[in-house]
Amino acid sequence: MEEFQGLHARAGVPEPASSHGNVRLNLDGYGNRGSGFPGLKKRGHGHGNRSWIKIDQDGNSKILELDKATIMRHCSLPSRDLRLLDPLFIYPSTILGREKAIVVSLEQIRCIITADEVILMNSLDGCVVQYMSEFCKRLQTNREQAEDLPFEFRALELALDLTCMSLDAQVKELQLEVYPVLDELATSINTHNLERVRRLKGHLLALTQRVQRVHDEMEHLMDDDGDMAEMYLTEKRQRSEAYALGDMYFQNDIPGEGRVVSKSAPVSPVRSISGAQKLQRAFSNISPSKHGSLMSSSSNGENIDQLEMLLEAYFAAIDNSLSKLFSLKEYIDDTEDLINIKLGNVQNQLIQFELLLTAATFVTTIFAVVTGIFGMNFVASIFDYPNAFNWVLIITGLAFHNFGGPRQCDTRIQSSGAVWHHISYEDKYLA
Repeated sequence: MEEFQGLHARAGVPEPASSHGNVRLNLDGYGNRGSGFPGLKKRGHGHGNRSWIKIDQDGNSKILELDKATIMRHCSLPSRDLRLLDPLFIYPSTILGREKAIVVSLEQIRCIITADEVILMNSLDGCVVQYMSEFCKRLQTNREQAEDLPFEFRALELALDLTCMSLDAQVKELQLEVYPVLDELATSINTHNLERVRRLKGHLLALTQRVQRVHDEMEHLMDDDGDMAEMYLTEKRQRSEAYALGDMYFQNDIPGEGRVVSKSAPVSPVRSISGAQKLQRAFSNISPSKHGSLMSSSSNGENIDQLEMLLEAYFAAIDNSLSKLFSLKEYIDDTEDLINIKLGNVQNQLIQFELLLTAATFVTTIFAVVTGIFGMNFVASIFDYPNAFNWVLIITGLAFHNFGGPRQCDTRIQSSGAVWHHISYEDKYLA
């Protein structure tokens, strides 16, 4: 951990500063002195540093101030991977396997997992605090117990667990809030209920996108065996250490023995194979099962069953949460269709009532015209017959009945069709 020498903890002893403020120690241990020339802008203290939480294998945590260059050197990561962890930018959920680290960005949990430590981005968010406390507790509790999963998978498992639990809790909370509002809207259509449904629908779409991003990332990771094989950090480190140890034995022991053979008499066979025995003992430190998984991780048939089963369990959980959101969206769509049918039925009733008022006005107007004509002061032979005015009223009524009857019939047919459509949809909706 030479990379972290010179780093200071936030809660620790403050760094000494000069009276002029022109000396600052960076994370590599070098001093930057101000030039004192005008026009050159001095950087403030801690420029580019970010607060991180380091958790080791023993469950000990420490808050550090790290810059991007130190993390890139220590974890062998490119700068684009660190940009995925920047909270100032919005990136989709990401799980990347690299040579010496796993980059995890799931909701508020943003961390870098190596074979022996977790570098967690410090935040006041509840998920980050819970991850740190729960992971330290698990490591300290199971310190002396044998674990089936390596360190990096235990860290990844907790990140997936907290992310799935957090999203599922938000989905359940949204369900408890949406269903009563939709039922109330179906019985009472008003502006207040419509505004509440509009707000909840926006919340639903945002939550669906977040869950969908986690779901797609896990599905993409499970479909790529090469990416999963890159995440076996502990096995890759053990393999590299074994190879390095073997090279060291070959370089130190075997050439020296060759020189002894060339200058002396024939040596004992035991002496000649001592280097090979040391190499065999070096490789025997790794169990056969682990050695087999190491070799298979670099071959075409990777042994990724352990990680695949871990991902499948949480993929099923996040897929269940996504199914709940889709069901909730379908319920909202069905409620909107039901409301549109009800509004259409009310609109048909209003149109029918308007037609009735128009017809009544037309009838009244006809009789008023006839009455006005016969009320004029002029001489006509029709006034000599007492029953002539009754025949005029009868003929006017028959003419109005023949003129207005078909329109009323069409209105009744349209209204009955809308009611029948409404009844058939309600039967389908309740089924």
